[in-house]
Amino acid sequence: MRLYWTSLWAIITREALRFIHQRERFVAALVRPLIWLLVFAAGFRAALGLSISPPYQTYITYETYIVPGLCGMIMLFNGMQSSLSLVYDREMGSMKLLLTAPLPRGWVLFCKLLGSTAISILQVYAFLGIAALFDITHPAIGYVTVLPALIVCGLMLGALGLLLSSFVKRLENFSGVMNFVIFPMFFLSSALYPLWKMAESSKLLHDICALNPFTHAVELIRFALYAQMNWPALGWSALALAVFMGAALLGYDPARARQR
Repeated sequence: MRLYWTSLWAIITREALRFIHQRERFVAALVRPLIWLLVFAAGFRAALGLSISPPYQTYITYETYIVPGLCGMIMLFNGMQSSLSLVYDREMGSMKLLLTAPLPRGWVLFCKLLGSTAISILQVYAFLGIAALFDITHPAIGYVTVLPALIVCGLMLGALGLLLSSFVKRLENFSGVMNFVIFPMFFLSSALYPLWKMAESSKLLHDICALNPFTHAVELIRFALYAQMNWPALGWSALALAVFMGAALLGYDPARARQR
């Protein structure tokens, strides 16, 4: 057990030091959602009407609605950024040393996943703090109850990044894959508009959004910010986490690599 905890602490510390030395990464992670919150939301506020729907008990502004989606955006981009570092480590050779440690490969990857999730959660809370300065707030208890939801969503999106990094072998190819995954997942979700709005325009798009794991991650965060539990969203997020992590472990299986 001491060896397991030592490896966990070492990998998380390595991720933290890498994050501290890349301060522009922290700024970039906040600039993106703040532009959506302060610029795009101001234009959409008049054009997009929002009815009262759970977890909201009254009418809300559009800025309040998109905050959970922007929290999900931070975790999505950070999950992809963390997987990009895996591709870089593999090209530099440090990933090979990490995976040959006398520990189960699944534990090593899970430690990496925990490190990236912890960084994502710090970025989300920083974003929520800045949003509060612009009078976009939530119930005080919501900032506590949202933490488990952020952990589940961060692990799920980070596992997706692990899965992608197991198939992308060259660093220059990863940006295209990131765009192919990030933007469809973000825009085909409930991050920017509720699903009932999507159903009014296209039943097919509504069904695609309902199947999107990112939609359920956003809804889990949305309900948790109001100290409510969305059990279907939790179930689908946990299922996506298990599928992505299982597929990532297969992708990093050395026997499978030799067969290829």
